[in-house]
Amino acid sequence: MTEFLPLIGFVFFGLFSPGPNVILLTASGARFGFQRTLPHILGVAFGVGITSGITGLGVGALLQAQPTLTLALKIAASAWILWMAYNLWRADPAKSKARDRPFTFIEAVLFQWVNPKVWAVALSAMAYVPALSPTGQAATLAAAFSSINLGVCIFWTTAGALLSYLLTNPTAWRIFMRIMALALGVFSVLVFL
Repeated sequence: MTEFLPLIGFVFFGLFSPGPNVILLTASGARFGFQRTLPHILGVAFGVGITSGITGLGVGALLQAQPTLTLALKIAASAWILWMAYNLWRADPAKSKARDRPFTFIEAVLFQWVNPKVWAVALSAMAYVPALSPTGQAATLAAAFSSINLGVCIFWTTAGALLSYLLTNPTAWRIFMRIMALALGVFSVLVFL
């Protein structure tokens, strides 16, 4: 068990630090509350497990060996993150429309395929996986990422839900949503670094 401690620590700090999932879950928790954000939380935890697991099966090595494929992934990630930032910028919880809603489970799972932070942490985490078969590495990464990220997602969504108690007027909401949008916008540029 002790051979997994470095992996657990690395994954925790890699996923807990701000990135697209943290920003989106905090904003969703503030805007929609914890319960309505639950499918988003579960989708992120499941999707991160899938993404990290396939990294252990060799997709990570393929991405590192194919710069064109990596560039295409970065462009798709940046475009999707910018689109989400634009929607957060325009969001006005005080005037929410009937169609406003948090991510669905499937949307959250699919987002992990273009989430550059998840790919970066998963690729780096390979160095902490004990010498196992590719299937063993994939299973270890998937279990570590999903279980740890579930706790991380719950924390940030709860923080957002609690933060909503401070956002008592439209100006406070607008400032909060725009800060979240700007943070996502910055991350869309960091994809290329």
